[in-house]
Amino acid sequence: MRQPPQHRRLSDGRLHLHDGPIDLIIEAFGAEAEIVRAYAAAQARFATLLDELCAELPLLRAPATAASPRPNGRVAQRMADAVAPFESAHFITPMAAVAGSVAEEILEAMTKAALLSRAYVNNGGDIALHLLPDETFRVGMIDRPDRPGAFGRAEIEGDSPVRGVATSGRHGRSFSLGIADAVTVLAASASKADAAATLIANAVDLPGHPLIRRAPASDFDPQSDLGERLVTRDVGELSADEVNDALARGWREAERLRRAGHIVAAALHLQSETRVCGELSTFPSVIASGAKQSRDRDGGFLATPDAVASLLSPHASSIIPDDLLRNENANQQPSRPLDCFAPLAMTVGEPPQIRIPPHARR
Repeated sequence: MRQPPQHRRLSDGRLHLHDGPIDLIIEAFGAEAEIVRAYAAAQARFATLLDELCAELPLLRAPATAASPRPNGRVAQRMADAVAPFESAHFITPMAAVAGSVAEEILEAMTKAALLSRAYVNNGGDIALHLLPDETFRVGMIDRPDRPGAFGRAEIEGDSPVRGVATSGRHGRSFSLGIADAVTVLAASASKADAAATLIANAVDLPGHPLIRRAPASDFDPQSDLGERLVTRDVGELSADEVNDALARGWREAERLRRAGHIVAAALHLQSETRVCGELSTFPSVIASGAKQSRDRDGGFLATPDAVASLLSPHASSIIPDDLLRNENANQQPSRPLDCFAPLAMTVGEPPQIRIPPHARR
């Protein structure tokens, strides 16, 4: 018999929920009584969530098609709805949206139970947001989850359409078909951002390149929903033109999704270069003040390695100062001024701001 779901309040007041592969960091803002009610609702909803997903796992791991049966569980239905727009053009399973869908479900339970000015549920970097029109969230973005390096900060205003942030890439918790170090997507919901980030990260690629090592997903996880599909295991040092070409592939996919109304914006990162799409492109502060940037032939901003390096604060180094991280568990978040982060607890200092304005509506 497996261990029951775990929950605890952290020393700074946030809530940590853990059950098997699900690890959530939650923070609510409002009157203390409302926060207590919100956290109680989150714990209650979380208690059965993993069992509900496991009951439908074969269906959720199967490719999504127009003929796929409708799942029964609420989270499973969120997952299916998030990938449905992409099922005709891509191989995708509902598992591509599992983390964002879990975050959404817990956040909904909280906001139904309590009056909150702001709240977020962070599921390993896939973040569901709640905020009233006059409120703002700041979300830090890092270039890859296995080492520190902030390349931007999204400031999300209450009357913008963004309510979900997700990050995907070959260094994350899940397999990727592409070579992106990180793709961060802002969308109307966490589940939509999660599915879209997966597809955009897959599109950042150089098919057949000799320096890219791939292997069947099933070699590393026999139960992976990707089966025998080749996932990226290692990427050698690419030339500047090759990095640009790979990012251009991903940017075109991101722009297609943005024009179709599936996402609001995206930031794509590969080997110290960053491409931004959508509303992010209208705010050059995605590149630090005085840093080099240029538009490439597809119209997106492309940051040079020097520009990305300049995004780090004077505090940032190969060794993160102890006071910039909280080590209460592996999925912790950085000290203020960032409210939350994507994808992991390695955002440092004061990365530059990307403002998502109220008029950025789909």
